[in-house]
Formats: sequence, structure tokens, C-alpha cells
Amino acid sequence: MISRSLSRFVVDSQWRDMPAALRHEAKRSVVNVIGTALGGSSDAATRRTALTLAPFSAPAEATIIGRREQMSCLDAAFVNALAGNVFDFDDTHPGTIIHPSAPVAPPLFAFAQRRPMSGADLLHAFILGVEIECRLGNAVSPFHYKRGWHITATCGVFGAAAAIGKVLGLDETHMLWALGNASAQSSGLVETLGTMAKSIGVGQSARGGLLAALLAQNGVEGPELPLEGPRGFLQVMGSDPDLAGLTAGLGERWELLRNTYKPYPCGVVLNPVVDAVLALREQGYVPPERISGIRVLGHPLLGERADRPAVTTGREAQVSAQHAVAVAWIEGRAGVTEFSDERVRAPDVLALRDRVTVGQEVGHTVDGARVEITLVDGAVLDRVVKAARGSTDNPLSDAEISEKFRTLAAHGCPGLDPEPLLAALWNLDEAPDAGRVIALSAFG
Repeated sequence: MISRSLSRFVVDSQWRDMPAALRHEAKRSVVNVIGTALGGSSDAATRRTALTLAPFSAPAEATIIGRREQMSCLDAAFVNALAGNVFDFDDTHPGTIIHPSAPVAPPLFAFAQRRPMSGADLLHAFILGVEIECRLGNAVSPFHYKRGWHITATCGVFGAAAAIGKVLGLDETHMLWALGNASAQSSGLVETLGTMAKSIGVGQSARGGLLAALLAQNGVEGPELPLEGPRGFLQVMGSDPDLAGLTAGLGERWELLRNTYKPYPCGVVLNPVVDAVLALREQGYVPPERISGIRVLGHPLLGERADRPAVTTGREAQVSAQHAVAVAWIEGRAGVTEFSDERVRAPDVLALRDRVTVGQEVGHTVDGARVEITLVDGAVLDRVVKAARGSTDNPLSDAEISEKFRTLAAHGCPGLDPEPLLAALWNLDEAPDAGRVIALSAFG
């Protein structure tokens, strides 16, 4: 039985068996998502969510990343996961397009301030939670996302439940119940992309997974087959799911080692597009008035998710190829500011955006794209990107992830010295108390 096999795998796993490369990748993922949460801590969605939950949140026990106040660990998990995902700048698991860390790391850090755990214990649980959510994502892809399920939220709740169940020391049966309790909460819709509700789904997956494990610990029973049952997650939310792949190579092949980190705060399909635009710009800047049109060509998913010519907010612009191309050409960069409401509505961006079209071209993966800029004199500037920055074949270095962390901290928490927190996260496997590490993220 698949559900029991996965439960047994999580329960039996030992930190000493985790390869060194896997341990290091876990730290890269954690540094990245805490950085994106710092950057998103001052976003309107984060502020409004914290304001909404504050009157109902007790006890005040867990840090809200980048903020002064504390909340219950359940609510802190919610707010911090939302903040980590709000700019769409968090990590990406190839093939599924899951953002693995936001649903799993925040509930672990929040719970670490209620029930002390070492950094190694947190990282071990994080690795296992990511493994569960990504294997489930593999099993239901590509149907699940194409059908309209927001896969980070729907699969993330299982990852959070498995991770918290691990640090709670649940046995096989209670871990199975945790996955069953998570299955009762699995939800999230692609229709919410470009709105605040998208990250609410991610926040709820973090909170829901934490709750699922705590309920199981206290004897709240789940179904015997929450995943593979005839009306379980895989059959209801997938089409011809890959059941065999869920357990194939379990403990030998790790999904976290496939994880990728974005250089730009937008949908992963836009990374090669921005790379191409910036590369062409470096070859020689041409004023927008000399450009008659820009064609973006790539994988079918590029058009499906990012052919959005009429966006009106920064949040919508995160999944708009037209905006990404226009603002990257005009500004020569693509950071958080370039995907703000102000830049989306700027006349110069709007004027160039209207000349950008999106189409398909055979031979591109999600990590590749072609950008063709046609000038008014008929000349054509052309750039093909095969492997975008941050992709599996062109990964960000540790130093680049650290610099991204600093930039996001400066954006979301101006005045915060990020270095003590950054150093502590890179040495998390040696920390005796993970709760003290995340406490360094408090600000204000």
C-alpha cells in the first residue's frame, strides 16, 4: 500500500543516512525561502493576513519573519509560508512546478519555537517533507496543474504533514493518519494566480499540514488509503497517476537534489525570457521607440501561463511575458521593484508591452526560450536561451543565493542586518536550537 509505504519511509528515515550533498541542498533551499519571506514580509498580502489573524492568534510563541509581532505556531506557519511565496520568487521543482520550501520550512521553524528541535532535526524533516510533496506532484503531473489545481498548495499540505509528523516522532500508523488528515485539506486553484489568494493557498497548506500532524498525534484517525484509494488524492486529483513512481528509488533518489532557485521574481517559465532580453540588451541597447515588435517563443507552458498582455497589477505581472519583456528591456534588470504596481502602470512599460507577442516553438523545454526583437528599420535582434539562470543545467551558486537573500532582506526589512541570520541558516545543521535561529528574522 502506497500510503503506508510512504509513512513507513518517513518514520524509519535517519539523519545519518542523508548524503552530504542532500544536506547542503536542504540548507540552500532554506536560505532561499527565508530570504523570500523577508522580502515578502512587508507586502500588502502579508500585512493584511497578519492583521486579520492577530486578534485570534494565541499564544504569541512564534516569530513572524521580518516583523515585530509573534503569533501561535499555526498562524506563524500560515503567514510565513504566504510571505515566502508572495513574490513568486521561491524555489521550483522541475517537472511539477511545485514551490517545495514555502509549505514545509515555515511550519517547521514555527513549531521549533514551541517544541525545541535541533537544526539537523529540522533539516531532516524538511528533506522528507519535500520528498513526499514532490513525489506526489510527479505522480499527478502534468494533468493536475493543467486541470487547474495549484500544485504547490495541493501537494504542499502533505509535505508539511510528513515533516511535522517526523519531528513529533509519530509511528507508522499515526503518520498515515497525518497524511489522511492532510488529504482532507488539499486544495488550491490556478485561477488564483496573479492575486493575493494564490499565496493564501500556500499559507493554508503550511498551516494545514502542521494541524494534520498534530491531530494525528492526538488520535484523530484518517483513512487507510488517503493517497491511492479509489476516492483518494491520486485518483480524484490526477488522471492515470504514476503509482509505481511514488515509491521507486525511495531513499536512493532524492527530489530535493533537483530543486532550482529563481533569479527573478516571476513565473519560472519567464526566467529564460528575461535572460534573453537582458543578454540582447547587453549587446546594445535600442530605445523602445526604435522597436516595432518583440516575439517571445518557447515551450507550450509559456503561452498557457504567461501570455497575459493586459495585466494591471504587480501580482499579475509576475506571470506576464509581455510585462517581463518590456520592463527588463527598459530597466536592464528584473527585480522586485520591476514587478511592482507602479512599473506595471508606467506609460513607457505599457507602450512597449503592447508590441510583445507570445508563441510556441518546437525544441524548447520550460527552461528555454527565444526572443526576437524587430526594429523599425527591419533589423532583427535574436537570442536563444537553452538553460535559464537558476535552472538545473545553470544553477545559482551559494554566493548568488546569499546575495539574493541580502537583496530581499533590504527590500522587505530596510535597516535589518541580514548577516547573523544568513550565517546561522548556512550553519543550521550545527545549530542546537532551530527556534533561536529563526528568531533572528524578527524585525521592526
